[in-house]
Amino acid sequence: MAADDAFKVTSLKGKVTLITGASSGIGAAASILFAKLGAHLALNGRNVENLTKIAKQCTDHGADQPLLVPGDLSDEDTVKRTVEQTLSHFGRLDVLVNSAGILAMGSIETTNLEQYDKVMNVNVRSVYYLTHLCVPHLIKTKGCIVNVSSVNGQRSFLERCKETHALGRPGEVDEVAHAIAFLASDAASFITGVNLPVDGGRHAMCPR
Repeated sequence: MAADDAFKVTSLKGKVTLITGASSGIGAAASILFAKLGAHLALNGRNVENLTKIAKQCTDHGADQPLLVPGDLSDEDTVKRTVEQTLSHFGRLDVLVNSAGILAMGSIETTNLEQYDKVMNVNVRSVYYLTHLCVPHLIKTKGCIVNVSSVNGQRSFLERCKETHALGRPGEVDEVAHAIAFLASDAASFITGVNLPVDGGRHAMCPR
């Protein structure tokens, strides 16, 4: 592999990246990895204390101080403010990582419309609105969007992973973060509009 090709795979240097759900889980892991790879970060999350800790870990790895734009993405004003502050601070946007998501436990018999609306507003509506607001700026930079979803969007029931995952275990957040970084890098310049299961082979297993 040529040196330039290796650089494409391992570096996000200088790319302005907005990551939602950055205060925990996959979003937090992606934030730290992107920091290591040289990205300029705007981080959104609901838990301000956790978000501040993640930002500290980013700077500990040599990154610039991330812009923190905390808030609940079920609120339209928060979505708009998040994008506006990112653009105002950095002047452009190269990558949008939609990682924020919530889970409501229960069935059709035990959940209610309030729970449904909360899940849909965060997991679907905010992704639509963020994309709507960011696309004009991403077109200018020839940037990209990586949408993160749970494997439960295609398959259900985590507790049976030893039976349902070909690798016999659930994934680690860092394993998903590396896939996100690859998709956001120049190495993935000819990949678009695809679903990439990072699920230990779960999608390939016969449903039981």
